[in-house]
Amino acid sequence: MNKLPDIKLECETDIRVRFNEVDALHIVWHGHYVNYFEDGRQAFGQKFKLGYLDVFNEGFTTPIVEFNCFHKAPLVFGDVARVKTTYVDSPAAKIIFDYQITKDNNVLVAKGRSVQVFLNAKSRKLELYKPQFFIDWKKNNGLSG
Repeated sequence: MNKLPDIKLECETDIRVRFNEVDALHIVWHGHYVNYFEDGRQAFGQKFKLGYLDVFNEGFTTPIVEFNCFHKAPLVFGDVARVKTTYVDSPAAKIIFDYQITKDNNVLVAKGRSVQVFLNAKSRKLELYKPQFFIDWKKNNGLSG
C-alpha cells in the first residue's frame, strides 16, 4: 500500500527584540514568548488564509485552551529571532501549532505548542465537530478533512 507523503504546513517570520521586552537581567522576560508565538500564528494565518479574520468571517472564534513554552537559551535586546510555526494535523475540531524560536546560526531559543478550539462567534458555544470551512481548508492544503 502506498503511503501518502507527509504534508507540512510551515511558516517562518523574523522578530527583533525590542528594548521594552527585556528585564533587569537584560534578557527577554518569559511572558513575551506568548507574543512571539502569536506573531508566528499571524504570519501562518496570512500565508495559508487561516487568519483570525478568516475564521471570524466564517462565524467562529478560536480561543487558546492550551499553551506551553520550553525555554532553552535567552534572547537579548537587538537579537533577531526566527519563529517557525508548524501546523499539526489532528482529526479533532482543534487547531494545533508547534513553534520553534531560533537565533544566530540556528541556536534553539524556545519551543512550544498551542491548542485552539472552535467557538461559535454568536453563541460562544464550543463546536464539537470541525466546521465545514475548516474541512475545506484542510483539503485545499492537502490534508485529510
